[in-house]
Amino acid sequence: MSQARAKHHQVSRIGTKAIVAGLIFLFLIFITIPLVSLFTRVSPEDFITALSSPLARDALWLSVITATFSTIVVVILGTPLAYVNARFSYWGRDIVDTLTDLPIVLPPTVAGLALLMAFGRNGLLGQYLSVFGVQIAFTTVAVVIAQIFVASPFYIRQARSSFEGVDQNLEAASRTLGATPIQTFFKVTMPLAASSLLSGIIMTFARALGEFGATLMFAGNFQGKTQTMPLAIYSELQSDMAVSIALAILLVVFSFAIILAVKYIGRRENTYA
Repeated sequence: MSQARAKHHQVSRIGTKAIVAGLIFLFLIFITIPLVSLFTRVSPEDFITALSSPLARDALWLSVITATFSTIVVVILGTPLAYVNARFSYWGRDIVDTLTDLPIVLPPTVAGLALLMAFGRNGLLGQYLSVFGVQIAFTTVAVVIAQIFVASPFYIRQARSSFEGVDQNLEAASRTLGATPIQTFFKVTMPLAASSLLSGIIMTFARALGEFGATLMFAGNFQGKTQTMPLAIYSELQSDMAVSIALAILLVVFSFAIILAVKYIGRRENTYA
């Protein structure tokens, strides 16, 4: 009887493993096939030719410049907020946190429309800027603002977790040795949180680089001015599929490298923690 029960358990374990393996295999196939299909549609020669086109070069250059600038702005503006939320408890912190995270779940079209209503020619702030001849919507500045809006939560969330992970006893020790709060922040807190902050910066840059919906709504789709790589992919679907696929492959490879880099940084941080 016991042998029969043991055999039944063994068969059950084998069956469970087979089902789990099958589900994992199906999921990996589901994720992999669409990505692999991109690489089968263009030859290496066509890929290089497509990336050499003026439209692709303009989109690539604009994407890198705007994503870099928006990431720098997010780090400058987001670091103080992340640190304060990590270290201090104050009334309304949950509301501030919720507002900070909101762009992650907002549909991109809603984000783009909201930015247009704020900074458009007749927008809440845009109407006053127009008096001084300043127009933001449908300019390169609008691209940067849209990227900051949608990508900032990726850095602020990561930065807050990073600061929360820093041992406050070390900061207290620094202050007892005569360091000011600013000196403690830059000489103790920032170096200890650097690896996690770098992960947040990388993810923010990647999100800014891939931004599409809010940029389209708020900045438009003008080559050399507001047309980033995702917008160029969308534009060239009907006219030059090779350029569209080449830019898509570039974004896939870049995104894959970004995730690998973040995983490597996280693993290294855990190793030396």
